[in-house]
Amino acid sequence: MEAIVRTAERDHWKQRLNAQIAAVISNKADAKGLIFAQGKGIVTEVVNHKAYSSREDFDAALMQVIDRFDQPHEPVLVVLAGFMRILTAGFAEHYAGRLLNIHPSLLPAFPGLHTHQRAIEAGCQFAGATVHQVTAELDHGPILAQAVVPVLPDDTPDTLAARVLTQEHLIYPRAIEQLMLATSST
Repeated sequence: MEAIVRTAERDHWKQRLNAQIAAVISNKADAKGLIFAQGKGIVTEVVNHKAYSSREDFDAALMQVIDRFDQPHEPVLVVLAGFMRILTAGFAEHYAGRLLNIHPSLLPAFPGLHTHQRAIEAGCQFAGATVHQVTAELDHGPILAQAVVPVLPDDTPDTLAARVLTQEHLIYPRAIEQLMLATSST
C-alpha cells in the first residue's frame, strides 16, 4: 500500500490519470498502513471482521464503506494490499473487473498461504509475484503483471519473501497505472 501511495504521489496520478487514492480501509485497527495513510492525509476506515458473525456480513459492511467513497463516481479500482481475508463470491462479483490483488507467487503456482516455503520445497528455480484481478476463486483471475526472482540455493522463506517483496513494490503500482490507462481509453 505504501508503495502504491508513493507512486501515486511521485507520478502525479491525479493529473495524469484523473485518479486519486480515496481511502485506505483495514480490518485491523492497528494496521501500520492506516498510520502511514493518515500521515499522507488519506481518509482511513476500519471494518473489524471480528464484529461480524459471518464472512458475508463482514463483506457487506466492507462494501458499504467502500461504496461511500463513490460520490460522484464509483471507485474505479479496489486494490487489496496486505488484506489477508478471503472475500466472498458476492464481494468479488460486486467489484468485478475493478478488484485487484497481489500474490507472492507466480500464479497459478502456489495459491494460498506459505508460498515461499512451498516454492523452496518444490525445488523451484524461480519464484515471484503476480498482480491479478480478483474473482470468486482464491488467487485466480486474469493476470495483469508478474515479476520473477531466482530461488537461491541458500534461500529461506524469509530471504525469498524479502526479494519478492521488492518486486511487488515495483509491479503493483505499474499494473494499477496500466489498467487505469487502458480503462480510461475505452
